[in-house]
Amino acid sequence: MSYEVEQKYRVTGFRRVVQRLVKRGVNLGDPVEQVDTYYAHPSRDFGETDEAFRLRRIGTTTCMTYKGPRIDANTKTRKEIEIPLAPGSEYHRQCSAMLKALGFRLVAEVRKMRRVASWTDQGFSIEVAIDDVREVGKFVEIETSADARRLTAAKDRIAKVAEQLGLTQSERTSYLELLLRSRQRQK
Repeated sequence: MSYEVEQKYRVTGFRRVVQRLVKRGVNLGDPVEQVDTYYAHPSRDFGETDEAFRLRRIGTTTCMTYKGPRIDANTKTRKEIEIPLAPGSEYHRQCSAMLKALGFRLVAEVRKMRRVASWTDQGFSIEVAIDDVREVGKFVEIETSADARRLTAAKDRIAKVAEQLGLTQSERTSYLELLLRSRQRQK
């Protein structure tokens, strides 16, 4: 079984992180808009079970993602199952309609502009995402994946990359939770 090992950091700006990535010789991709549409299960509360289910749209590309409960108190390490859908916005609409027909309820859409840098570091595929999340703020996520026997090493590698990038303000709360809290405060 593969786990997504991720840590997110709140930042006030991206300049220093970008400079440190460039200094490492890592290329940062162009900004892309990601729209994550989160759904509530018809018979269980994902908030209580610490799970998430979403459709992610990047242009006309869509994938369906299930995220299991976090397995530790420090990182956002969790089982992740991601299934790409056929390309085209029609498949996104059809999948959304099917979920609604099955009783899933739309919770919220999280919109962000994301730039990604990727490289291999000590046997791990590292991805650093620079996210400007609408209504929520600016963040840097560091992510890799690992099987159960390499989880500790993956967490250590994520922590080392964060240190090298000067990231200190860890945020374990999901973008969805942060968005819902922000909207609640605005009421």
